Amino acid sequence: MIALPPELLPQLGEGLWHLFTVFLRVSAMVSLLPAFGERSIPTRVRFGIAVAFTMIVTPAVPALFAQPNLLAMVRLVLTEVLIGMALGLSLRLFVLALQTTGSIAAQATSLSQILGPAAADPVPAMGHLLTLAGLTVAVLLGLHVRVAQFLIHSYTFFPIGTAPLAQGLSQWGVQQIARSFGLAFALAMPFVIASLIYNLALGVINRAMPQLMVAFVGAPAITFAGLFLLFAGAPLILSVWSDALITFILNPLEPPR
Repeated sequence: MIALPPELLPQLGEGLWHLFTVFLRVSAMVSLLPAFGERSIPTRVRFGIAVAFTMIVTPAVPALFAQPNLLAMVRLVLTEVLIGMALGLSLRLFVLALQTTGSIAAQATSLSQILGPAAADPVPAMGHLLTLAGLTVAVLLGLHVRVAQFLIHSYTFFPIGTAPLAQGLSQWGVQQIARSFGLAFALAMPFVIASLIYNLALGVINRAMPQLMVAFVGAPAITFAGLFLLFAGAPLILSVWSDALITFILNPLEPPR
């Protein structure tokens, strides 16, 4: 059995304590992280991802000089978990934006029930396709590197053990939710415009020819238009979405435009 020198034991304890404090924030964030925190990924894999991010982030984070007592430790745990969940939820809102885009587009083009529930979340197949494609694009663009940078920069905004102000955190969260819904509606705008034109044309035709069953004639047209818009607009939708995601990761405190 190898005995460690007595002078190394305090340093080892401080290093493990510092590793634990970083792991608290990282694990909470990874549980909500896009691509790496999906419910389809096993828990052990997500735990391994959290450990890997912890090993990457820990050397770049300033360590605590003294171990806190029991009350301070409980406060530290709650603070770090809260910050990690807030950061992870801010990134998860971009995935929800894609799902909302697919839901709006599917409802507008009468494709909400096509293929049934194809994902774990109850979203239309169009939303599932956009979400899967968006996560794939994000990973190909180096999402793991961006997340590591995001975590390191988060300690500049929220130092270890410093609880964010409730008013500032709530205001920031409302801004991110508003950004998410605004982005979702902007991405689904072509489908909404196509649905508006379709319904206006259908109303004019029905007014001119009341005997014609215009719904049966127009249903194939709106279905084809929805699928064509999805085929032609998906690259642009994913490009705008990925740019917004990367811009947020680089500057999470920037107010939405």
